[in-house]
Amino acid sequence: MRCAVLGDPIEHSLSPVLHRAGYAAVGLDWSYDPVRVDGAGLAAFLDGLDTDWRGLSLTMPLKRTVMPLATSISDRARWVGAANTVVLTADGGRHADNTDLPGAMAAVRERYDGPVEAGAILGGGATAASTGLALCELGAREITVLARSPERAEETRRVIAAHPAAPRVEVAGLDAVPVADVLVSTVPVAAQTPEIVARWSNVAVVFEVVYDPWPTPFASAAVSSGAVLVGGLDLLVHQAAIQFTAFTGVPAPLAAMRAAGEEALAARSRG
Repeated sequence: MRCAVLGDPIEHSLSPVLHRAGYAAVGLDWSYDPVRVDGAGLAAFLDGLDTDWRGLSLTMPLKRTVMPLATSISDRARWVGAANTVVLTADGGRHADNTDLPGAMAAVRERYDGPVEAGAILGGGATAASTGLALCELGAREITVLARSPERAEETRRVIAAHPAAPRVEVAGLDAVPVADVLVSTVPVAAQTPEIVARWSNVAVVFEVVYDPWPTPFASAAVSSGAVLVGGLDLLVHQAAIQFTAFTGVPAPLAAMRAAGEEALAARSRG
C-alpha cells in the first residue's frame, strides 16, 4: 500500500521518517513518500490515485483546500475547517480528518499537567485554529490570536470562538502580550525576532509547533527561562501516530516513531 505527505514546499517534512519507522516497527511493507503538490494541483493529484493508495498527510497550503474535495469529513475536521489527513478507500472514498487537534492536546499533556485557562497563539492559519481548539479542549476560556495582519486571522478567530465552551477569542497584532498560561507559536523562525521572543519571557508554557530548524528562538528562550517547552516534534509524532492507525488499522509504535524523528533532527542539526 502507498501513502504520502503532500505540500509545497515539502522537502523539510519529517513525516516520511516517522511513518516509515512505524511501518518497519510493525512489519508492514508499505511506502510513504513526500510529494510536492500545491493548492491548484491538489484536485488533479487526488483524481489520479489508484487503489494502491491508502492515506495522505497534508501540510501547507492544502489543509483548507482539501475540504471540498473530500467525500466525507470527520467532526473534528469540520470543526477546525481544515484537514491534515485523508484516508483513501478502495471504492474511491476520501475521508478528511484532522489529527492536529488531538495531537496538540496529547503533546501538551505529555509535557504539562497544570491548568490551561488562557492561551495566546502567534499566527492565524489552520494550525493556529487547531491548536486554539486544543487549548479550549484542555480548559482555556480566553484565547488571543496574534497576527501580522489581524484581518487575515478572522477565520481562525471564528473557528475557535465556535467551540462549545464559548471561549472569548480576540485578535491582536504581534506586539500584543495578553495574559496567557500557554503561548503557541505557529510562525516561522524568520518571524521570531528578538523583540517578539523577549515579550514572552515570563510565560509558563511555550508550545513551538515548528520543528525544523531546531531549536527555534522561542524554544531556546523557553529552555533558558525555565518554561515548559512543548516542541514541534511532540506535535508531529502524536498527530502522525493517529494518522498511522487511521491508515493501517494497526496501533502506532509511538516510541519507534519518536526515536526516528529525534535521530533525523539531530542529523540535520549536525549539517
